[in-house]
Amino acid sequence: MNAFVDTAVVTVRSGKGGDGCSHLRREKDRPKGGPDGGDGGKGGDVVVIADSHLDTLIEFSFRAHFFADDGQRGMQKSCHGADGAGVEIRLPVGTVVADADTGEVLVDLVEAGQRAVVAPGGKGGLGNEHFKGPLKQTPMESTPGEPAVERRLLLELKLIADIGLVGLPNAGKSTLLRAISRANAKVGAYPFTTLSPQLGIAELDLERRLVFADLPGLIEGAAQGAGLGHDFLKHVERTRAIVHLVDIAPLDGSDPVENWRMIRGELLEFSAELAEKPELVVLNKLDLVEPEERDARIERFAGAIGMKKGERPLAISGATGEGLRPMLEAAWRLSEKA
Repeated sequence: MNAFVDTAVVTVRSGKGGDGCSHLRREKDRPKGGPDGGDGGKGGDVVVIADSHLDTLIEFSFRAHFFADDGQRGMQKSCHGADGAGVEIRLPVGTVVADADTGEVLVDLVEAGQRAVVAPGGKGGLGNEHFKGPLKQTPMESTPGEPAVERRLLLELKLIADIGLVGLPNAGKSTLLRAISRANAKVGAYPFTTLSPQLGIAELDLERRLVFADLPGLIEGAAQGAGLGHDFLKHVERTRAIVHLVDIAPLDGSDPVENWRMIRGELLEFSAELAEKPELVVLNKLDLVEPEERDARIERFAGAIGMKKGERPLAISGATGEGLRPMLEAAWRLSEKA
C-alpha cells in the first residue's frame, strides 16, 4: 500500500517556441524565388490532469522536475518547425495546484479528467516570408520564438468526501469507519492511531452510499498547527457535512461536553466556513456505559451543549454496532441538505 503524501513541490518548465527562419529561395528554374523562411514550432505545454485512480502525491517525493520540449526552428521552403512535445502530470482528484512562490491558485482539480495548462509553451517565431510585400520583396527579418515558462508548483491534496469524521484522538473514529465500511483503518488505544486520512464507503442500500473520511484526531491548538492540526483541517474543508464523534465515557476522566466544545473552537478558529458546515453530534462507546446510566448521560450532554428540549444526540457503539443504522440514515439526510 502506498504511503499517503498530501503535499509536494515540483518545478515545471514549458518548451520555448522555435525561432522563425530567414531564407531566400534561389533555384535555377526560379530566378525570382524570394523569401521562404518558415515559422518556428510551438513549445510544449505542461498540463495537469485529475486522475481518479490516484490517491496520494508520493510519486513527487521521487520526481520533482517536469520539462516540456522546445519547438523546432522554422526551415526553408516555408516549412513549419515541429511543435515541442508537452508534459502531462497526473494528480489525484482533489489536488489544488498553486504557484509556490506567489501563492496564486492556478487550478483546483475537483473532477476526474479535468485538465489545465499550468505552464504554456512559447509561440513559434515568424519566418521572413511573413514580412514580404510590394515595397519589401526580399526581407531578411524574422522573429524569435517566445520564451519558456518556468515555475515552482505547490501541490496540495484535499480529500473529497461526503462526511468528515472529527473528534479527539481515541474518540473511536477508526473503529467506526471499519464498522460501517470495508476500510481497514488501524485502531488502537493510544493517541494519533490515525496518522494519515482514511476513506471508507458506507453502502446504505443499492442506490445510496456515503464516502466517509477518517482523519487524524484534533487536539487543543490544532488550528495553529499543533499535533496534526493543519494536516487534518484542510481535508475537512472538502466534506459536505461533519460527524462529530464524542467519547461518552473517556478513560482519562475528561468531560465529554468540554471535549466537544474544544473541537468546535478549533474548527471555528481555523475557518468560520468550516465551523458552519452541517454537524451531526454522535456519542460513541455506548457499550462502556451501564444501561441504567445511559439516558442520564445523554440528557446531560444534550442540555450542556444547548440542544433544544426533546432533542438528543445520537448514541452508538462502533465496537458492537449498536445505533449505526440510525446514524448512517441521519448522516445521509444531512449530506443531502448540504
